Amino acid sequence: MLNYKHIFGPVPSRRLGVSLGLDLVPFKICSLDCVYCEVGKTKQLTVKRDEYVSYDEVISEINAYLKSSPKIDYITFSGAGEPTLNNRIGDIIRYLKSNYAQYKIALLTNGTLFTNRQVISECLEADLILPSLDAVSDKVFQKINRPHPELNNLNIIESLIELRKNYKNKLWLEVFIVNGVNDTEEELLLLKENIQKINPDLVQLNSLDRPGTEKWVNAISSERMMEIAIQFYPLNTEIIAKYKSRDEINSYKKQNEETIISLLKRRPCTESDLLELTGLKINEINKYLGTLVLNGKIEEEYSSTRGLFFKVKNNEQTTYKVIK
Repeated sequence: MLNYKHIFGPVPSRRLGVSLGLDLVPFKICSLDCVYCEVGKTKQLTVKRDEYVSYDEVISEINAYLKSSPKIDYITFSGAGEPTLNNRIGDIIRYLKSNYAQYKIALLTNGTLFTNRQVISECLEADLILPSLDAVSDKVFQKINRPHPELNNLNIIESLIELRKNYKNKLWLEVFIVNGVNDTEEELLLLKENIQKINPDLVQLNSLDRPGTEKWVNAISSERMMEIAIQFYPLNTEIIAKYKSRDEINSYKKQNEETIISLLKRRPCTESDLLELTGLKINEINKYLGTLVLNGKIEEEYSSTRGLFFKVKNNEQTTYKVIK
């Protein structure tokens, strides 16, 4: 995977099993700047759609990787920004459906661009769409999601209702609970009422797992998450659990420290995460991590919820040119 710029993984996902990622925007171009984002602070806050990375390059990488018919559960549009900002996402979905129909397609999105009917139309062939909705009131929306000024949360909710009317496949709605912000009785009631209008197949409650953008964002207790899940009844609700262990991911059996750096550029990882992703033994992981820390290429950060994380020093990220 070292020569790929736009695809990454496959990675063990807490929701999607073994997922091959497609990254359609440079780091970190997004329509939101969420306080909990594990990827980091938004560098370019925008709602402008463009061909941020080359369609031809993405297709070339897809063909190169999938020609070996790897065992993956989903091809997932995700990565370092909002994937629907790329105006060729519909073309890529159609290409995958025409040429690799054996693979399911998932779209991880913040849902903000569905206010554009064209975006809804482009995404209808995906097998699974996973938008997010963290708030209904504008005050909470602004505090958690820090949106582009042109975005209106009520319009976004209406667009999700419209999406559900037109989309015939699976729709899973994620709600990220931020302790002390959107877990009030008032906000939870608003969320429940509006989620019922959207009518997703599943509501997934999430909370802090990796370090977020803002240090004040704290994990919420499992007991409180369970209380919220009960409050959402009769909505079909689950609490997102940590991903299941995978015995092997062939693509990562014999990778070196460059593989680790590539993974850490995508998001911070614990030692256990890297064991899952690389297939290396614990002594090999320790050797690479120790050398990379000593050489100043990566650094350590402690999380109260999952312990010690490793990340690329100075938050260096892969850069791309904008395709005009």
